[in-house]
Amino acid sequence: MPPWTLRDATPADAPEIDRVALAAFGQYRDLYDDWPAFSRNIGRMSRLDAELIVAADGARLGGAVGYVGPGVPKASFFDPDWPVIRMLSVDPQARGAGLGRRLTEACLHRARRDGAPLIALHTSPIQQVAREMYLRMGFHELRPTPPIYGAPYSVICWSCGEDAGRESNRCAGDAARGSMANLGRSAFGAAASF
Repeated sequence: MPPWTLRDATPADAPEIDRVALAAFGQYRDLYDDWPAFSRNIGRMSRLDAELIVAADGARLGGAVGYVGPGVPKASFFDPDWPVIRMLSVDPQARGAGLGRRLTEACLHRARRDGAPLIALHTSPIQQVAREMYLRMGFHELRPTPPIYGAPYSVICWSCGEDAGRESNRCAGDAARGSMANLGRSAFGAAASF
């Protein structure tokens, strides 16, 4: 395996970021109701309003992820003050090297940098490998969201505190106390923001 280096994306990375996202999500093409529409959105990962982080070996990218900081616009099923991990994508040819975990950890580091109490993301049971990785890392189920192109999704979160490992219910407890401003709202308008 190449010696992957994590770094901030540059504008020159845009075509590779979009290629990696499409390659990573391509395995799910038969599980979404409208793959052409879904893939158009996935294929524009480089345009996310996010800090894009890539795993690179020279000009070749093995993975990418978006970190959406506190206060940056995001889907309505997320609290606007929470940072969010978006579109973790690992090229199928680069899988098995721990890039998904390393890219996720880079987002956790940025959430701590921003002083966030927790970080959230949305994932689907169809994304079994990623979902299991998140749960092993200490993410916890928060609640379901409306389906995206027919696929079930849910919000999961991770506590950024020093004793996060001992606070296994912190994310769920925060939501139960009402810290998620959008808890009862519809998750999607006409255009899905995933």
